[in-house]
Amino acid sequence: MSDADKTSGSSGTGRPAIRPGHMGGRGMGPMGGRPGGGPMAMMKGEKARDFKGTMKKLLAYMKPFTTSIIVVFIFAIGSTIFSIAGPKILGNATTKLFEGVMSKIAGSGSGIDFGYIGGILLTVLGLYVTSAVFNYIQGWIMSGVSIKISYQFRKDILAKIDRMPLRYFDGTNHGEVLSRMTNDVDTVNQTLSQSLTQMITSVVTLLGILVMMLSISLTMTLLAVLILPLSLVFIKLIISQSQKYFKQQQDYLGHANGLVEEMFGSHAVVKAFNGEEKNIRQFEGINGSLYSSAWKSQFLSGIMMPIMNFVGNLGYVGVTILGGYLAAKKAITLGDIQAFIQYVRSFTQPISQIANISNVLQQTAAAAERVFEFLAEKEEKPESTCECDPATIKGLVEFDHVHFGYLADKTIINDFSARIEPGRRVAIVGPTGAGKTTMVKLLMRFYDVNSGAIRVDGVDVRDFTRAALRRHFGMVLQDTWLFNGSIMENIRYGRLGATDEEVMEAAKAAHVDHFIRALPQGYQTELNEETSNISQGQKQLLTIARAILANPPMLILDEATSSVDTHTEVLIQKATNNLMKGRTSFIIAHRLSTIRDADWIFVMNHGDIVEQGTHDDLIAAGSFYAGLYNSQFENVEIA
Repeated sequence: MSDADKTSGSSGTGRPAIRPGHMGGRGMGPMGGRPGGGPMAMMKGEKARDFKGTMKKLLAYMKPFTTSIIVVFIFAIGSTIFSIAGPKILGNATTKLFEGVMSKIAGSGSGIDFGYIGGILLTVLGLYVTSAVFNYIQGWIMSGVSIKISYQFRKDILAKIDRMPLRYFDGTNHGEVLSRMTNDVDTVNQTLSQSLTQMITSVVTLLGILVMMLSISLTMTLLAVLILPLSLVFIKLIISQSQKYFKQQQDYLGHANGLVEEMFGSHAVVKAFNGEEKNIRQFEGINGSLYSSAWKSQFLSGIMMPIMNFVGNLGYVGVTILGGYLAAKKAITLGDIQAFIQYVRSFTQPISQIANISNVLQQTAAAAERVFEFLAEKEEKPESTCECDPATIKGLVEFDHVHFGYLADKTIINDFSARIEPGRRVAIVGPTGAGKTTMVKLLMRFYDVNSGAIRVDGVDVRDFTRAALRRHFGMVLQDTWLFNGSIMENIRYGRLGATDEEVMEAAKAAHVDHFIRALPQGYQTELNEETSNISQGQKQLLTIARAILANPPMLILDEATSSVDTHTEVLIQKATNNLMKGRTSFIIAHRLSTIRDADWIFVMNHGDIVEQGTHDDLIAAGSFYAGLYNSQFENVEIA
């Protein structure tokens, strides 16, 4: 094994700091909604930065459903028209009834024509029934469209997650991504299924009512329309004030849910350090801000309808007086007055609905914008077009003058070179922040090197597809990852096509079979959501069994025994020895006693290899490694 090249470089290492998330969960808008979770960073309320651009992207998502949406529009318009026509036709019945009564009183006619009136009533009933049927059909179709669009959104987000570099998740609040997939998509879904058709019907209703009013009386219509500018002034004032509070409410709901989620996830730590009071104070601060913004937003949206009703009543009084005057002059009939009054009473309602929906559309634009922002995030570098996926890998690994930094202006791996022969056990040791785990992430292509190259069997890892490269590695990490499911399925995750017998053989090789069979359900024992129903050491052994089942030619062990007791450490050591047989193995460990049998040891500090050799040679040299090794035993004696 060749000596590593050493160059002096900048000291220190680290990852990019976790930046606070900028997206909260969804709030309670004027049309309703439920809160969502999200990060806890405090933000000022704001609208979508690019409303038009976001809506264009949303329309592009709706394009495959153009035919369905057109049908929805037709049925929504038809439903509204049939509903609007009712009062005008019903006015004819009122007029006929009035004329019949007056002629009977005067003794100059045959009285009330109930046949004619009955026909009108049946016609109006038919219109209202048809309107209801059309409304049901358009709602049913639009619900299907909105659900399909939400399904596509979530599918695209999940596919995007698979294409995202690890760098993104190292620097992004996980709740932020989760909230985009759940709450923000849900906001878009509700708007498409409810508010969009309501916007159509409101506009059609407004125009339809205006046309019907004009058909009755131009003079009365002009009087009624005079209230419109006044209504628009009030709506504009209310929306301009309420929108920022709705956005703030949405953000603070996310902050509150994010804090609660965080506290539930770390409740043991909170209790261990008596942090309950601190968390309560923190929650009270967020909850107070939520209360303030929610109260203002709900109050402002709540006063819209009373104000609109007041303005509408002004027009109603004026129309009633003018209608009575025109009826007395025989300019219009009594039935026309009745129909016109009904239209006036309904005239301001669609205006209010449009105003409310405009608030919802702002919320929807903000939610959709966050989704599109995530979908536009920079992805991993494109896969190589080279078909480099050899059937067999011997395990020869070379680091050739590797330079790397998580940040462009901060290099933490400086000119790292090494050659690891197939089947060798190589330990990488050093103090915290020396760059040990970073080297493994580069080897697995979680990150790509800034310069230099890493080769496996002479092939640059960048010439493999990521999936092909990672098939040749098995990983056992300090942070064990097991999912909510049976032990059998958790081990089988290493090779999904493995039989039950192969899973059990892997468990035996990992010295975990006896423990599993001692459980009441054996291999079918369900691990709970946080895998708290088994010990840390048992979880570690299960991950080793999973790696054994995968049967990779190369292996990475990252602090696999750092958080277990001595007895379990012995079991894990036996299991890892079985796992490393015949495999090129990279062992990262703080407990230097666990790597004494390594074939070769690289000692890292500040991204450089400062020493390398066997354990005995490095101890005999009495330098950096010897100091690390001896300090651990000194600490044990002091303890």
